Amino acid sequence: QVQPVESGGGLVQAGDSLRLSCTASGRTFSFNGMGWFRQAPGKEREFVAAITWNGRSTDYLDSVKGRFTISRDTVKNTVYLQMNSLKPEDTAVYYCAAQRGGYGSRSSRQYDYWGQGTQVTVSS
Repeated sequence: QVQPVESGGGLVQAGDSLRLSCTASGRTFSFNGMGWFRQAPGKEREFVAAITWNGRSTDYLDSVKGRFTISRDTVKNTVYLQMNSLKPEDTAVYYCAAQRGGYGSRSSRQYDYWGQGTQVTVSS
């Protein structure tokens, strides 16, 4: 069983950057599609970005395109979410998720393993 573990969240100002990391506790997730989701207070969890098992294809929420980049390092068994030009509306708990399948998805229902989340707060 794969257990994602997120890190890298924090409090930043609008326009700043953060890089979130997701590692696996238990085993490698080199063959898993991976995703990042977020949940702001009072809102439902939403898709942010996804990447296929081989890193060749990515997908993004429209509002983060051009600002966020998802990537993976197979050697380090880590998936990243580089977040640039952060806005106050990006404030949320960010979750890393892993699929048993390898192709990523915008649907949270397609993910089998979830991390505990890391808080990102962007002040104006």
